[in-house]
Amino acid sequence: MQVLDEDGAQRQAGYRRSAGTPRGEARRQDLLDRVTEDLAVNGLVDFSLRRAARAAGTTHKVLLYHFDGADDLLRQAIFQLRERRISRGLAVAAGPRLADRVRGEGRVLDQAIGLALYDSDRYAELGRASQQYLPALLSLCPADWSERRKLEVAEMILAVLRGFVVGRRTSGDTAGIAAGFEALMRALDREEAAGE
Repeated sequence: MQVLDEDGAQRQAGYRRSAGTPRGEARRQDLLDRVTEDLAVNGLVDFSLRRAARAAGTTHKVLLYHFDGADDLLRQAIFQLRERRISRGLAVAAGPRLADRVRGEGRVLDQAIGLALYDSDRYAELGRASQQYLPALLSLCPADWSERRKLEVAEMILAVLRGFVVGRRTSGDTAGIAAGFEALMRALDREEAAGE
């Protein structure tokens, strides 16, 4: 079983007991899907192995059989949730302007970055997980741009969106963030017009 690491690269999963058989892998994936759904609905607040087990309809011991602990399960569920959101965002990102294609969602992203800020030793990879969005942002850039320009613009968008997430969590200034987002959209329009 391949999973994404904090840099978005694929790596071999750390668990061993259930990964050897198709049936074990299917069970592990089903459990992960159920926990991911729970995170999508309830967020990260009060996340625990026991809450995850209730959401998955099993016991915490079964989860420990399939995952390397609560942090491993949480990390994989956040990565899976983020992949779903990226895919869904790309499916609806059909606007003619680059700015139209950038709009998205992110309550769990907010909370994951918050955890990374709160306890960077334990949750740093959750904060870095936002790098998963980079390939999607690159794909939204006009095809005739150079790879370097696509990377620069995608990194700028990602950094600004991270800043908005932190700003919303720390200040609650939704009006200021909305104004900043509109300024980002105008900047993207100018960037795209400069390439024509």
